[in-house]
Amino acid sequence: MHVRTLLPALALCLAAALPALAQTAPPTRIRGTIEAVDAHTLTVKSRDGQTIPIMLNDPLTVLSLKKVDLASVAPGTFIGTATRLGPGGTRVAIEVLVFPEAARGSGEGNYPWDLEPGSMMTNATISGAVEKSSGREFSLTYKDGTQTVTVPPDVPVVTFVPAARADLKPGAPVFLAATRTGDGMFAASRVIVGKDGVNPPM
Repeated sequence: MHVRTLLPALALCLAAALPALAQTAPPTRIRGTIEAVDAHTLTVKSRDGQTIPIMLNDPLTVLSLKKVDLASVAPGTFIGTATRLGPGGTRVAIEVLVFPEAARGSGEGNYPWDLEPGSMMTNATISGAVEKSSGREFSLTYKDGTQTVTVPPDVPVVTFVPAARADLKPGAPVFLAATRTGDGMFAASRVIVGKDGVNPPM
């Protein structure tokens, strides 16, 4: 498929896919490293040391990431950011995902996340941005409220780009949201894989 036709298709796919990655009661999020892959199964060594076989659904969407310059993230952009508690009850970003425009509104809101203990996820529109010595401070607006988040300059800021099934290789880091099948096995229709030195930070 030509890149010009692939990118709109990717945007439509993300609009449908991303709510599964960020909602109040999500599927099981799996973060880890690929140990093995075959035509139907991805085996992941999770960050807590478990070896998890995951059935790959057909069709399968594979995404990777590219870095985004924090200075280019302007008001009006729809982002998702995992945060930890900072001084005085402030929220400090652990990572920032810039959503494609077609996926605007995906998983909108502010809710607990499992990147680290006590972390939160905020999917919202940037309504204001201020430069501070500690980094950029974003005012985020979502359907149920607002949140102020400080983004330190060393925090990973990324967006999605298309990838291929061939990018699922042993040793590659992955992030995915899996559901249980009737026989209790995990299954996934989308996999985010680290590529070219940019690993899934979410």
